[in-house]
Amino acid sequence: MFKVISSRFSVAIHILSLIDIHEGKIKSEYIAGSVNTNPVVIRRIMSMLGKAGLIESRAGVTGIKLLKPLSAISFLDVYRAVELPENDVLFNIHRNSNPQCHVGRNIQSALEQPLTEAQRQLENTLAQTTVAQVVGHIQSQS
Repeated sequence: MFKVISSRFSVAIHILSLIDIHEGKIKSEYIAGSVNTNPVVIRRIMSMLGKAGLIESRAGVTGIKLLKPLSAISFLDVYRAVELPENDVLFNIHRNSNPQCHVGRNIQSALEQPLTEAQRQLENTLAQTTVAQVVGHIQSQS
C-alpha cells in the first residue's frame, strides 16, 4: 500500500488558483473558507510557497503577489515547495537490514534503481502541468 501524499499539494494549488483569480486581493481567511480549513493551515502552506519563491505576502496586509505567472508554475514546483522531503528523495529505503540475511544484505541495491526511476517519472509528469491549466479549467466551468 502506498503512503498518500498529504493534501498540502492540492491545497497549495487551490491557494495559487484563488490568488490568480482574485488578482491577489484576498486574505488567508477567505482562502481558508474556500478550502474549508483553518487559516493557520493556509498561512503555513503560504509560507512554504513564499520560501519557494512562488508568492509574496505580508502579515496584516490584504493582498498576495504571485512572483511568477501561473503558466510558469508547474505542479512540480508546487510539489517541491510543499511535499518533497528536504533530502529530495520520495522513497526512503530502510538502512538497518540484517547483513546475515541474503535478502537483508541485497534489498537496498535491488530497490534503489526502480524507486529512483518511479520518482523521476512522477516528477516528469508533474512538470508537464501548470497551475494556469488548472485555473483555465476552473474558469471554463463557470
